[in-house]
Amino acid sequence: MGCFVKDIVVFSGSAHQPLAAAICDELGLRLSPVNISRFSNDCLQAQLLVNVRQRDVYIVQPLVPPTQDHLVELLMMINAAWGASAAQITAVIPHYSYARSDKKDASRISLGGRLVADLLATAGVNRVLTMTLHAPQVQGFFSVPVDQLTALGILAEHFRGRDLHNAIVISPDLGNAKNAAQFARLLNVPVAAGAKRRISDEKVVIDSIVGDVQGREAIVLDDEIATGSSIMEIVSVLRSYGCPKVSVVCTHGLFTGRAVERLRGCEMIDEVVTTDTVPSPEGWPELEVCSVAKLFAEAIDRIHNGRSVSKLFRGVDPVYAPPEEDTLF
Repeated sequence: MGCFVKDIVVFSGSAHQPLAAAICDELGLRLSPVNISRFSNDCLQAQLLVNVRQRDVYIVQPLVPPTQDHLVELLMMINAAWGASAAQITAVIPHYSYARSDKKDASRISLGGRLVADLLATAGVNRVLTMTLHAPQVQGFFSVPVDQLTALGILAEHFRGRDLHNAIVISPDLGNAKNAAQFARLLNVPVAAGAKRRISDEKVVIDSIVGDVQGREAIVLDDEIATGSSIMEIVSVLRSYGCPKVSVVCTHGLFTGRAVERLRGCEMIDEVVTTDTVPSPEGWPELEVCSVAKLFAEAIDRIHNGRSVSKLFRGVDPVYAPPEEDTLF
């Protein structure tokens, strides 16, 4: 990487220090220390333990359970960097969990995605670097620049070299169909989508599947798996369509509640593939984890040196990738 290491500092909260360390390894940097303390009244405090004056600061913190603690840690670290005269502060949020709160779909309901974006800006952040937001419009909630990375290229590499002549990529719902279509193009296979209705956080219903899946080996792609209810429902529907086996793929593998037990216990699921945007659950050795550390490191290097982040989409997403002749930035 070509970054000027004397001008860049990377910190991590307590949410996912192994990912932050892996990003630093790719950059050839040391992860800088932070002291997160909790007072007797349960208030959190963050202290950055290296000088950040007029330096480019990156704070790595996915918003994972306990989400509220990790959010406040991030806000405190941003505020500490701002108060210490950092030249630029970038919040590296591999998983922005509040992106699921993106619309007013009930009376008198809060809009967490927008509120948390405002809190980050108020704390002093200059830029946000994230991956695979649950809804693309969430980028518009921020009053600072947002770079959204995609793991589709990394996840597609997992399937390279396989015989996929009878495979099909399936999105559990129509909302994720665009990502599924792009993933299918990368694998050169057809795509289908489920017609999903969410009853509650734990219960969904898939009434039908749009596309020809009869007898095909399914690759189910979702942006996030929490309780696994959507996955178990789509697998049940695929069984009725005569699909012999299913590979489950997601960017953010939270696997909360009974998700691990349910996914491991399903005989139709041949494998589960995810990334390390969030910490992986313990006691699941069969879980395939693809690292996004190199991609985040490359994005940080490009941001720091004023180069195009969108070039990272070349060959993965033609909508965001610049034309091939753009070689300067």
